[in-house]
Amino acid sequence: QVQLVESGGGLVQPGDSLRLSCAASGRTFESYTMAWFRQAPGKEREFVATIRWTNANTDYAEGVKGRFTISRDNTKNTAYLQMNSLKPEDTAVYYCAATYGLGFVKTFTYEYDSWGQGTQVTVSS
Repeated sequence: QVQLVESGGGLVQPGDSLRLSCAASGRTFESYTMAWFRQAPGKEREFVATIRWTNANTDYAEGVKGRFTISRDNTKNTAYLQMNSLKPEDTAVYYCAATYGLGFVKTFTYEYDSWGQGTQVTVSS
């Protein structure tokens, strides 16, 4: 497992952008699949995006495709989530997740064994 610390959340207006960061501990970050999930009040935690070994190996939930971009910098042990054209329905606590291995796309919470503490994103006018 790795330890994950998210940052970058905040209060923004509809149409604004935010970039979330997820700093990971450990020396084998490049061997971990990284992902972002989110959880709105009263709802289940849901998949947002995942990245495997390079910035070309990404997958997204339908509702964020074309607006959100997941990336990673293995030299900094950090994953990012660039969120553009934010909508009120994007309001949630955003969680970074990690699991060892890069073999296939993982979009379920049970497939990840390391989680950050979460960062609040609020989109409101």
